[in-house]
Amino acid sequence: MLEGTHAADLPGAETGDAGFGIYVHWPFCAAKCPYCDFNSHVRHGGVDAMGFADALCTELEFNARRLSGTPRRTVRSIFFGGGTPSLMPPQAVEKVIAKVADFWPVADDLEITLEANPSSVDAGRFRGFRDAGVNRVSIGVQSLDDAKLKFLGRLHDRADALRAVEIAQATFPRMSFDMIYALPGQSVEDWRGELAHALSLAGEHMSLYQLTIEPGTAFARLHDAGRFTVPDADFARDLYDVTQDLTAEAGLPVYEISNHARPGAECRHNLVYWNNGDFVGVGPGAHGRLTLGSGRWATACEPMPEAWRRKVLANGHGMSVDDLLAPEEIADEYLVMGLRLASGIDVERYAALAGRGLDSGRISDLEEHGMIARVGNRGLRVTPEGFPVLNAVVADLAA
Repeated sequence: MLEGTHAADLPGAETGDAGFGIYVHWPFCAAKCPYCDFNSHVRHGGVDAMGFADALCTELEFNARRLSGTPRRTVRSIFFGGGTPSLMPPQAVEKVIAKVADFWPVADDLEITLEANPSSVDAGRFRGFRDAGVNRVSIGVQSLDDAKLKFLGRLHDRADALRAVEIAQATFPRMSFDMIYALPGQSVEDWRGELAHALSLAGEHMSLYQLTIEPGTAFARLHDAGRFTVPDADFARDLYDVTQDLTAEAGLPVYEISNHARPGAECRHNLVYWNNGDFVGVGPGAHGRLTLGSGRWATACEPMPEAWRRKVLANGHGMSVDDLLAPEEIADEYLVMGLRLASGIDVERYAALAGRGLDSGRISDLEEHGMIARVGNRGLRVTPEGFPVLNAVVADLAA
């Protein structure tokens, strides 16, 4: 759990600069998964992919102009999320990447991640993405059990998942995949065996999520109707503990509450989010955080793809939210996101953002109960005991 990490070693601890990234949202999927509350849409009549890519480039240009009066930023990461970006034509991905490089300097070690579903993976398409500049892929495997994949509404089976991982490892220098656990009827031994197999396939990074029932999803309706139940908190904790033990033994310790990596292989793009960095968000439903001369702004784009595209054509951007954040809101975001990290937060940075320090009495109480721990003179992190009740810990500190 990064016991030796000092707050001054955290990204941006001294300057508040956690890096600068570009998030590109591709909202289209072949089917809507029943657990998913992301901004994803199915279009059976097909998608004008290059037309949407043109709109993404237009929105990138708008953001570049908006940032032109600020200190020049170097792009450290580009992340194609969704939806299912692996449904994009490689030439559309290449066009967007080239446009980013037209508007901003890019780091020599620029990380370019693309999310993929096993059902849309083939070797030729992956080679096309690699040729376009993608150097990291994140695959939505979700399970290595056919029955569980069917329950989750996935279009692929176990064989497809294994093939996708194999192709990804042969094509990209960096690869990650996702798994979902705490499924109905899943035993500790079931998950232990499935995770052990997954870890034998993993290279440098895995994302492991407990199933949550999100409002408005098909699963929420089925759950409310009593069609299935999820493990209770105590049993979910048992599954969580197994997850931490096996990943640590495999050399992929937790670095964020749901993410595990070999040291140095953490997702750089997501670290921008978790360390309160700046990022441009383009595409339907994409969010962004930008520091301009007047302060830090929260942006969000129109979620409906066709409406977003019309707004881009009319205005140069598809934003529906563009709000100046108050200092307290910036500090709260830093607290909420930063405490997801095993390395934690810099309390002096929090105080500088909020205009006030965290309550020392609350810190002492949580420390006494083993929920948080101090790191050096300035750091604060959530302990392994505190991670399963992270929301309660954050709420206590923020009160």
